[in-house]
Amino acid sequence: MRRLRKNLVVIAGLLTLAYMLLPNVVVMLFSFNRPAGRFNYSWREFSTDAWRDPCGVADLCGSLALSLQIAAWATLGATALGTMIAFALARYRFRARGAINSLIFLPMAMPEVVMAASLLTLFLNMGVQLGFWTILIAHIMFCLSFVVTAVKARVMSMDPRLEEAARDLYAGPVQTFLRVTLPIAAPGIAAGALLAFALSFDDFIITNFNAGSTVTFPMFVWGSAQRGTPVQINVIGTAMFVIAVLVVVAGQVAAGRRKRTDVS
Repeated sequence: MRRLRKNLVVIAGLLTLAYMLLPNVVVMLFSFNRPAGRFNYSWREFSTDAWRDPCGVADLCGSLALSLQIAAWATLGATALGTMIAFALARYRFRARGAINSLIFLPMAMPEVVMAASLLTLFLNMGVQLGFWTILIAHIMFCLSFVVTAVKARVMSMDPRLEEAARDLYAGPVQTFLRVTLPIAAPGIAAGALLAFALSFDDFIITNFNAGSTVTFPMFVWGSAQRGTPVQINVIGTAMFVIAVLVVVAGQVAAGRRKRTDVS
């Protein structure tokens, strides 16, 4: 009992992690299933057919490529705008700064269906045709808040004496920003970019309202679930999960090596 009480926090953390990963394990397991009918909800027999032909379902890879394209452009736009806004809010004082600071958090606090309906109303009143560009604009808009929050937290934790030291060593504003400020803020910018990519790729509600006839991967999954669930969907989900885990592990390994190099 003493050992249990001592490791209670660790045990609770491991149980929580197992609870969170359980759906991913089920998706991974059923990516090797050969269902008897259209629905891949019960295990029948082991098969690698879906892995050998992940694009075997019509429009699956097309919708996946479209989601990746939208997520990439939304990440670039939200990261660029969010980084500039974060620096402005953290470093400068101007009129309405407090109001803007509060408004930045509205997309994070507002229900997605409300934002989706508002954006749809805006696009329809402006006479904009729904499709790729309306999805992209909507994704940049709701990803912006998350990027600003991540980058702003990093910028506010920076030591201003490092930039002052660079200026004392005759570095110009551009050199100081590129060689001192940007490398220090890079982890926050990278975190905001990864978060924006994940949110954009995974979004369904806002996309469904503003997509028109355009079909992204989450919309394809939702539509397929009405008629049947192809095993290839589980294959794509498993591949995305494995790639995300590998990226996180690679980042942790690189950070560990950098820390050991700094210590030595």
